[in-house]
Amino acid sequence: MSDESTPIRVVVADDSVLLRDGVVRLLTDSGFEVLAAVGDGDALLDAVTEHDPDLCIVDVRMPPTHTDEGLKAALEIRRRSPDTAVLVLSQYVEERYAGELLEGDVSGVGYLLKDRVIDVDDFIASLRRVAGGGSAVDAEVVSQILGRSRRSNELERLTPREREVLQLMAEGLSNGGIAERLVVSHGAVEKHISNVFMKLGLDIEDGAHRRVLAVLTFLRA
Repeated sequence: MSDESTPIRVVVADDSVLLRDGVVRLLTDSGFEVLAAVGDGDALLDAVTEHDPDLCIVDVRMPPTHTDEGLKAALEIRRRSPDTAVLVLSQYVEERYAGELLEGDVSGVGYLLKDRVIDVDDFIASLRRVAGGGSAVDAEVVSQILGRSRRSNELERLTPREREVLQLMAEGLSNGGIAERLVVSHGAVEKHISNVFMKLGLDIEDGAHRRVLAVLTFLRA
């Protein structure tokens, strides 16, 4: 991962030339260093091997079949280079591989939907958060994965507000960010999170890992 004194080094993969070039320009203008911009999964894997980037921004559907090549490549990157952060940026939620991508260590992983990126500053902040080892998962992605789930019993104990707080945790928001989004106090957020930990059976001995474990429970459920 890049430290604060060096630009975040990025590889972009999208088969749409216009979108790819637009993302490259946005990244460059925002202080990122774009190492390569490619249009298919094989070229993405080659670029990662050659450049060892801090972050890959990956579309789901790319040549040759335009189905799930990008997500498969993202999973392969995570296997080969676990220190390389991956943010999937797509119009689609490919549930099978999205679930696989998000069920392991979610540090340095993101999944955002193109049509729901409405604020450039928020998007850039999400990229920096993922590159720094955080996560950024669109609520709609979480919703679709949960919608097909058969293992939601652990979450049924949560109130609607606690579930909402947990979903925002899965999106990568801090306690302050959750408080701002829900227009509640920091103390209220801390209370909800404490209740989430308790109801999911996450022991205080898990320390800082409880937040990650809670998010993993949410994404896997």
